[in-house]
Amino acid sequence: MEPDKYKTIKLSARGIYKEKGSRFIAFAFPVVNPEEIKPIVDKLRKEYHDARHHCFAYMIGKERLIWRTNDDGEPSGTAGRQILSQINSSGLTNILIVVSRYFGGTLLGVRGLINAYRTAAADAINNAEIVERTLNEYYEVKYPFASMNDVIKIIKEEDIGQSDQSYELECSMVLKFRHSAREKILNRLSLIEGLNYRYIESK
Repeated sequence: MEPDKYKTIKLSARGIYKEKGSRFIAFAFPVVNPEEIKPIVDKLRKEYHDARHHCFAYMIGKERLIWRTNDDGEPSGTAGRQILSQINSSGLTNILIVVSRYFGGTLLGVRGLINAYRTAAADAINNAEIVERTLNEYYEVKYPFASMNDVIKIIKEEDIGQSDQSYELECSMVLKFRHSAREKILNRLSLIEGLNYRYIESK
């Protein structure tokens, strides 16, 4: 895989595992930042309020450095860590998996719980469409109107996305381009007279 590409899921998906009357319903969601996690988990807690546990794990970022697990009252290491292991084994990122458990009256033991949460999470991943995405950089550029042609030339030649354009005495726009092209594109932009750029985000 190219250095600025990563694998994630295209849309939300669901999986399920049943054992001894207990049901483990797994929900997988594509996410791009940690701020998305709590609203999703809270919504599931409300919608499936009769479930005993809502355990989850997430992984965010191409470098896969932002992650967290939560056992939500299950024995330590039996739930969130097992969900994360399935995310890792699939090589995915920018994903949240929540497993809601309905207790069936029979204790499953540590091994049983580990298997249940791991299997439910794996089923959700198997039911999801896995896609390859590129890590993109977003920059705001400002430049004098006289430099418009030079900017447009680079945008066309480097296949750069653009949004939030403003064409006045001082023009501005937001550029989107692949992370792997960042150095080349910024070097070209820096040669344009009067142009300034500001980093916004990577995603």
